[in-house]
Amino acid sequence: MDPVSISVTEASRNFADCVNRAHYQGASFLLHKSGAPVARIVPAESQPKKDRELAVALQKALEDVHVSEEEATSWLHNLEQTRGSLQPQGRPWRF
Repeated sequence: MDPVSISVTEASRNFADCVNRAHYQGASFLLHKSGAPVARIVPAESQPKKDRELAVALQKALEDVHVSEEEATSWLHNLEQTRGSLQPQGRPWRF
């Protein structure tokens, strides 16, 4: 993911959101002051960033997990119900 270029002022106004996006989404930010790059906000640890890497990590995590068909069906039903109840998040500001 390419870094998002933002001003230092914009980063300070939305600092918590920048940190959360770096942590949870793997986003990186390049901060500019008077048009010159001065700092970066990047994730502390590398996380799987591509679907394929995530699928491999999930496969490794599930190697020793054994669930019955009934448990899997119940889990899927709960997941679908939860997804249906989620509300889309608005973007109060943009980069």
